[in-house]
Amino acid sequence: MAAPLDMEPAALSLELLPTDPLLLILSFLDYRDLMSCCYLSRRLNQLSSHDPLWKRHCKKYWLISDAEKSQRNQSWKAIFISTYSDLGRYIQYYATLKKAWDDLEKYLGQRCPRMIGSLKESVREEDLDAVEAQIGCKLPDDYRCSFRIHNGQKLVVPGLMGSMALSNHYRSEDLLDIDTAAGGFQQRLGLKQCLPLTFCIHTGLSQYMALESVEGRNKYEIFYQCPDQMARNPSAIDMFITGTSYLEWFTSYVNKVVTGGYPIIRDQIFRYVHDKECVATTGDITVSVSTSFLPELSSVHPPHYFFTYRIRIEMSKDALPEKACQLDSRYWRITNAKGDVEEVQGPGVVGEFPIISPGRVYEYTSCTTFSTTSGYMEGYYTFHCLYYKDKFFNVTIPRFHMVCPTFKVSTARMVIPI
Repeated sequence: MAAPLDMEPAALSLELLPTDPLLLILSFLDYRDLMSCCYLSRRLNQLSSHDPLWKRHCKKYWLISDAEKSQRNQSWKAIFISTYSDLGRYIQYYATLKKAWDDLEKYLGQRCPRMIGSLKESVREEDLDAVEAQIGCKLPDDYRCSFRIHNGQKLVVPGLMGSMALSNHYRSEDLLDIDTAAGGFQQRLGLKQCLPLTFCIHTGLSQYMALESVEGRNKYEIFYQCPDQMARNPSAIDMFITGTSYLEWFTSYVNKVVTGGYPIIRDQIFRYVHDKECVATTGDITVSVSTSFLPELSSVHPPHYFFTYRIRIEMSKDALPEKACQLDSRYWRITNAKGDVEEVQGPGVVGEFPIISPGRVYEYTSCTTFSTTSGYMEGYYTFHCLYYKDKFFNVTIPRFHMVCPTFKVSTARMVIPI
């Protein structure tokens, strides 16, 4: 006999489902919803405590490995809850920052082990709270989270945040520990409520993070300070922007390092950026170029933008021995953003006349300045063959562009202090 048409089907109760499909449904819940299920009924409380459900959350949010779980001799749920009780305020940042630190340590452990030894252990919540009380400003949670993993590094050389070297100039930036950073907290005009993140022992250069939106800065913006040399007000400080938040600033830097975007030279991270298209091959010789902007030697007012470039000249290892040659001279065509062109020609490179032979590499660094925020260089080297000394040929230097990072002009420019 058919059921009456006006009868409604019985509501399906979640609790009436068999255990396996119910566990499958619970496996799609986030940790908040999974925890809420504990309070709905006895059966859901029992099933939501099923340990494999919490394994996914421990791995996703806290990066807990099976080996670490075995060492701790706790259930996945217990590990999640105990970790959350300590680091819960950072749950949206922790996995990203922990992975960045782990990747960096693994990469540098194989290439710059001396630098790994300079890292400091994590700090406690109480330490970060004490710093906030000391400086009278709140620290962003992503910054606090990173220091719960590593408390920066000792003031040593080389610095974790990269180096740069020219013939008469050297910079290497340390990632400051929380106490040193707090000691450098600024309240003076031009840098009000700014906390230093890095410091170079040789140049005194720091990258700062704005803890409040004052003096034209956005909250948590990260920048290099650049005194306005044309202003009569000493508090007029322009800014070269390097990040919009600590998370973005730190993880983007780590990504550049661990993917080989920054070369490791003499056990240090050098902040040269290489454009993969900036390569030119002439016969058996390949020339590639990397560039870097130096904020400590640059200014916005007057416009003076300082760049360094690193050139690699390599002869194919498959070239014939008689292809060996020596560099005689260089020619540069330098163009700024206004289209103004300067031509430079001279003997050798940086005072040297390198010999290139099959499989050999020669590298050197030099620098240039622009009065505009960008420009490019291109040119060629002239070589002579060692076996046929009357034979000369040119080798193309690919065009490479140099662009100043985003900057902000001081709000106090040309203001005379009273």
